[in-house]
Amino acid sequence: MASPDQDLAPALDKDGVRLTVDDALATVTLTNPAKRNAQSPALWRALAEAGRSLPGSVRVVLLRGEGQSFSAGLDRQMFTPEGIPGEPTFIELARRDDAELDASIAEYQEAFTWWRRNDIVSIAAVQGHAIGAGFQLALACDLRVVADDVQFAMRETSLGLVPDLTGTHPLVSLVGYARALEICATGRYVLAEEAVASGLASVSVPAAELDAAARDLAGALLAAPRDAVVETKALLRGASDRTYDEQRAAERQAQARRLRDLAGVGE
Repeated sequence: MASPDQDLAPALDKDGVRLTVDDALATVTLTNPAKRNAQSPALWRALAEAGRSLPGSVRVVLLRGEGQSFSAGLDRQMFTPEGIPGEPTFIELARRDDAELDASIAEYQEAFTWWRRNDIVSIAAVQGHAIGAGFQLALACDLRVVADDVQFAMRETSLGLVPDLTGTHPLVSLVGYARALEICATGRYVLAEEAVASGLASVSVPAAELDAAARDLAGALLAAPRDAVVETKALLRGASDRTYDEQRAAERQAQARRLRDLAGVGE
């Protein structure tokens, strides 16, 4: 798959991650198609760095993967006794005390947390395999546009593990508890039609049209006034944690800020 950001000088290009910035649109590309964009701690550190590197002008972040697959999950070398050179093996992680183990997993999660910041809207353009960590990376974004060949699957449970890269909260929010449990516990594939019908994805398009569809969505988001989008995203993100009356109050407060800002009398 051709890269839509190939003509831009990368702001970051390391460990299978490339970040380019074109004014208000940033593109994060997974750049190891030979390994189906398999994930490793080094890639997670690069993704976290990409988030920290975003200039304040960025309003929309597009996440994509080169090649036939978005991301086929964890690098299989992580499952070997030797692991990945320079990284702790699973056995070494398991032998750490509670605080150290918790801190290690929290560091890995940082690659997945910044996509939902209120000041940006993130879009994952997902084709082919999005397995385990790949599924969770797609779930980390606000919106997902998928190719008609997409194959989501949460395989951690079948390996004796749990999804721990921030994917469980958005999955339950999108498809509900029962379907989320069934998807995770069985490890089955979720294909494009179900992804759209269940709310996992906004739209499915032919694979050749995926990048164009994602960029069209980015353009539509950029057409709206930034501050209104930021306030609306904050309202929607917090809605599930508020009561009906609390949400009504949050709407009033947000609208008051918008009215005063538009009238030029805001703080």
